[in-house]
Amino acid sequence: MSISVIEQARIQAQVLVPLVKALQAELGPARANALVRKALGDLYRGFGEEFWKARNQGASEADLGKAVASAFKTYARDDALAYDVIEQSHDAFAFDVKRCAYAEFYKALGEPELGFLLVCTADFATAEGFGPDIKLARTQTIMQGASHCDFRYRREGDASQ
Repeated sequence: MSISVIEQARIQAQVLVPLVKALQAELGPARANALVRKALGDLYRGFGEEFWKARNQGASEADLGKAVASAFKTYARDDALAYDVIEQSHDAFAFDVKRCAYAEFYKALGEPELGFLLVCTADFATAEGFGPDIKLARTQTIMQGASHCDFRYRREGDASQ
């Protein structure tokens, strides 16, 4: 049985939290956080590209709603997320996360800011990996103290223009 994403996040935090704190102490928070965002962004963008290619092999224009719904089932495994779907179509997937075990975990560690850096910022890089015509908008997160996270994935017009 494969390890769930929430369990991976818990394991990774054991190494990443002290590493990021050491980088912040040495380089300052702004420079350290930018370095972490870039490194993880490149990694998660690659994950997004791999997922998108594997999920949409041979499709001339993939069904965004089905693809992103499938991805979030993976992130929600082991009761990690509770969310309500607002819209699901060929060109959109919108949902609100109502409960987030990732946020609960980082808050219990006393490190919600690092949780946002290490978990939440990955969402945008992953979406970039889906292609230039797929955009993610999110205005708030539970990790940052909001009541819910508002994810809005949408396919925009011709990206080649």
